[in-house]
Amino acid sequence: MTILVTGGAGYIGRHLVRALAAAGESVAVIDLPETAGRVEVPFLGVDLSDAGAADAVADFARTQGVDAVVHLAARKRADESVERPEWYHRQNVGGLESVLAASRAAGVTRFVFSSTAAVYASSDHPVTEDAELAPANPYGATKLEGERLVERFASETGARAVSLRYFNVAGAASAELAEREAHNLIPIVVEALASGTAPVVYGGDYPTADGSCVRDFIHVADVADAHLVALRALGSGAPHRVFNVGTGRGATVLEVVENLIRLIGSAVDPVVAPRRPGDPAVVVADAGRIRRELGWQARHDLDAILHSAVATAASRA
Repeated sequence: MTILVTGGAGYIGRHLVRALAAAGESVAVIDLPETAGRVEVPFLGVDLSDAGAADAVADFARTQGVDAVVHLAARKRADESVERPEWYHRQNVGGLESVLAASRAAGVTRFVFSSTAAVYASSDHPVTEDAELAPANPYGATKLEGERLVERFASETGARAVSLRYFNVAGAASAELAEREAHNLIPIVVEALASGTAPVVYGGDYPTADGSCVRDFIHVADVADAHLVALRALGSGAPHRVFNVGTGRGATVLEVVENLIRLIGSAVDPVVAPRRPGDPAVVVADAGRIRRELGWQARHDLDAILHSAVATAASRA
């Protein structure tokens, strides 16, 4: 049988497709039409938020013999979601509704949903899966609504489902799989340093070791591996389970920036700017549940993430 990956031509998606193929799995991908050619597996180009997308996805799933879906396709920029909340809801929630309707029609029995640590309030450190759920932006709100839709799908169809709440995904397994657009901290800093521009650190007065925010950075290859482990665990257990995907170790933004400056050999110093609204001081995963229940834990540390980001950027230059 075949595993369908929505958003499989994106950053995390391409890492996952490669990992699934290496594990001997049959894979098919759905993504936007303009991403055709980024993966070498059966591909359907469609905007999942469009009318009629559910029927197109169901037909494709039947043709490919799909019995499991990994739903990665989504818009993921918190700042953009604040500017365009209705569009984000249509893209993320509407797109998921199309995939779930198609999954019902095609008889899908396993479903893995890409969620985020942005569903949490910012009061607990480290953050367990039972922490308060209070998204600070529309992006996080669409993911929390998505988790509830997936839970309902599992309870109504008898399928087994998992929602994986990622923390700060970074790094790359190879140059061709690296992020194409610099929207997250590490690629933004690497891009700035490569051009001789001072990287910006937002906030230097948080109650942390050096005054900058603390985040849990998880290698994208570990995130891909977590999906494989989750898929294999879906033959048993509760209809819907939720797991954090992080390292359980935090690093400050200044620590990350200074390490990148050292690795690149730049003489540029970072600039500390005022805090951005809504940025919590500390966001670090408690990754104990996924380790206990699925036997998964991150294998790459921050040093490996930073080295991979610098190496892949250099090879693409």
